[in-house]
Amino acid sequence: MTLTVALLAGGRSSEHDVSLASARAVRAGLQNAGHGVRWVEIERDGAWHHEGERLSLLPAGGLLDADVVFPALHGPYGEDGTVQGVLETLDVAYVGAGVAASAVCMNKVLFKELMRTAGVPQVRYAGVRVARWQADRERVVGELASLGLPVFVKPAHLGSSVGIVKVTDAQLLEEALERAFEHDPLAIVEAMAPGVEVECAVLGGVPALASEPGEIVLSTEWYDHAAKYEEGAMQLVVPARISAAARERVKALALEVFAYIGCEGLARADFFVDGEEVLVNELNTMPGFTPTSVYAKLIEASGIPYHELVDRLCRLGIERWQARRAYSY
Repeated sequence: MTLTVALLAGGRSSEHDVSLASARAVRAGLQNAGHGVRWVEIERDGAWHHEGERLSLLPAGGLLDADVVFPALHGPYGEDGTVQGVLETLDVAYVGAGVAASAVCMNKVLFKELMRTAGVPQVRYAGVRVARWQADRERVVGELASLGLPVFVKPAHLGSSVGIVKVTDAQLLEEALERAFEHDPLAIVEAMAPGVEVECAVLGGVPALASEPGEIVLSTEWYDHAAKYEEGAMQLVVPARISAAARERVKALALEVFAYIGCEGLARADFFVDGEEVLVNELNTMPGFTPTSVYAKLIEASGIPYHELVDRLCRLGIERWQARRAYSY
């Protein structure tokens, strides 16, 4: 059955341009699958436009008579549950995680707190709120010393390595935190984990599918924004060059975390693997869909080509919407 898909692109976050690149690739994939696409661009000020006209959204009114919405949005105001809430209000099917799971995974500190509660092995970390930082810098710096060096300082609600600083000198920690606070009132400081950086794609369904894990091999010092989005800066090795037992552990943990958080549709789980030790780092509910992005490559290596992937994601969104309408709440 041919679908009409409303494709959301852009958004208010610092990842606006990455979202546009993802959405262009998704549009091509959907068209290759035979579907109609209605491009909706969300400007940096939050205004929604279609074919040059500003959109007005009506509760329970759907969106451009589309069968399903594909929110190819990254970062705050797109991947954090806000747009998902709007789409719920419009009563329209959409691709990806719902409001709660989107919000949890976008907040790196909250995600790690929940993983700790569940007993999931993960990288050592600390969350720092800007108000506490401004009130008592000396004490915060002292507490962060327990993480050792180097550490990575990140805005808690951004992806695509935006605003991240690798700190190898304690004298530079304050500057790195100030930079993170330019983006976000909550920062996360993570200890550097030993071993190999490994990623695993999860495709929802019954049962959900965990891809063969892939290993990130860098030409840069670490997995920064350039490594993620510049051609040739990163090589994905599939399968990852880790033991068979570690590969199975990665896949099992990816599915476990996906289910524990309540994700739907898709996610990319990121790990550090050191020998047989597997540590969870992050779960991304709307990973990049650009030609250099890892998620689609991992799914393709598992036997599902790009056009089939985006088709399946749309149909999973419709199935979820239909299933939820059976409940009275």
